[in-house]
Amino acid sequence: MNRAIIFGLAVLFATAASAQQYKWVDQNGKVQYGDVPPPGVKAQRLKPPSGGSTPAPAAAAKKGDKPLSPEEAFRKRQEDAEKDRQKNAQAEQEAAAKRENCARAQESLRTLESGQRIQRTDAKGERYYLEDAQIAQETARARQTVQQNCS
Repeated sequence: MNRAIIFGLAVLFATAASAQQYKWVDQNGKVQYGDVPPPGVKAQRLKPPSGGSTPAPAAAAKKGDKPLSPEEAFRKRQEDAEKDRQKNAQAEQEAAAKRENCARAQESLRTLESGQRIQRTDAKGERYYLEDAQIAQETARARQTVQQNCS
């Protein structure tokens, strides 16, 4: 007799769990869900869950990973977005530094190719002028720097 009662209760709960679900909008404009919609309301039938198992959230990336709760999935999306922002900011900084290096290299090359006398200061603080061979060497280095930073 005990088994019959337990079996009867199990069948009753199973039929209640598999009842049709509906979705409707109430008078206040809020979306409501239930197994019996109120009379006079346009209700939309919802599909029952398939196979009796709950679908895995999209946040569980790999097979074998445990599904993430909505809060964990939200935090993961926030962390991913922050990493993307940091990556974009770093790429922007690198691009700005490359543009600045390019501008300096081009300016240095223009100065060397101008034909003017080029002066430098040594470790003692004394000025000296570059000879033609030194200017040619520095011009070649400046061209390489322009190629590296401006391409």
